[in-house]
This record gives sequence, structure tokens and C-alpha cells, in this order.
Amino acid sequence: MAFDEGLAQRTREVLSVQGQVTEKKMFGGLAFLVGGHMCCGVVGGELMIRVGVEGHEHALAQAHARPMDFTGKPLKGMVYVAEAGLRTEKALRTWIERGVSFVLGLPPKPSATTARRRPRKTK
Repeated sequence: MAFDEGLAQRTREVLSVQGQVTEKKMFGGLAFLVGGHMCCGVVGGELMIRVGVEGHEHALAQAHARPMDFTGKPLKGMVYVAEAGLRTEKALRTWIERGVSFVLGLPPKPSATTARRRPRKTK
């Protein structure tokens, strides 16, 4: 599935003030990771936002939001925001800040080097 490059660029601009932002193709679109945690993404013409389980119902109560149901089963803590809800820079920034706020509250991701050094569990 292709993603809206214009929306991806607008998302990059909003995220440019964050440190450690990386991009990764996933979910048939483009995901943005902040500090190694998936924060938001662009799938088709919609914005995907990670809001967390506690913020899920509040996010769904907002105009133009719907559950993220990429696999056919809604993913709790993730929402899609339709293009109509992203027309202004303020609206886009508000949604992205919601995702950034959530991931900044998560424990830091271990570096790839640290992850490789962890002993594996044996059965």
C-alpha cells in the first residue's frame, strides 16, 4: 500500500523538534519512531497514532478518529485519523504531540548492542 508522501513530509516537519526520530516502512506505510518506540505513521492518506491503552477511548471520541484495525482486529492503543482531521497544521501537531507524549513516557529502548548481550532464556 502506498502512503501519502505529503502527509509524511508534514509529519517529518512536526517531528523535527524531537530527538532520535527514525523512519521505518511498516504496516504498509511509513512509521515514525521516537527514541526507538513507534509513535505515529502514515498509512495511505491517514495518520496512525499510538495513544496507549489509557488514551484509546479519549482519542476515539475525537472527530475523524477510528480504531486501528490493520489486521481486521482493532489494536487497543492505536488509532487512525482520517485526512479530514489533519487539514490544519494545528490539528496534525495536536495528534502527533499526543503520540510523542505517550512514547516519551515509556521506558527507554535498549540499544541493539545491549539487546544482543542479554543472556537468552533456556528451557
